[in-house]
Amino acid sequence: MPSSASFRTFVMDQLSRIVSEVRARSMFGGFGIYAGDVFFALIANDTLYFKVDDSNRPDFEKLGMKPFQPYGEGSEAMKYYAVPEDLLEDPDALRPWAEKSIAVAAKQKKGKRIRK
Repeated sequence: MPSSASFRTFVMDQLSRIVSEVRARSMFGGFGIYAGDVFFALIANDTLYFKVDDSNRPDFEKLGMKPFQPYGEGSEAMKYYAVPEDLLEDPDALRPWAEKSIAVAAKQKKGKRIRK
């Protein structure tokens, strides 16, 4: 099921309060979310997912959040985890989660540039 424009608008409104240069781009029925040129989040099926690695994944797992599986349950999981809904309602609570995900994505982007 594709993501709705109203959910994207809500998420972008919340993120624009705490992330500079945030923008969304349509992709595969959902939306990719960028902070400047760093791709740190995505929206699929009206769920917001943040980029994770070993530094922030435990925060999501501790709350029972699941990884993004683009082809459904049982398919390969991507390194994006669902953001708890209650965080979306509170930009101040969402801020550290977004900042950590931006840092993870920026670190991985930098690593990709070095490998080339």
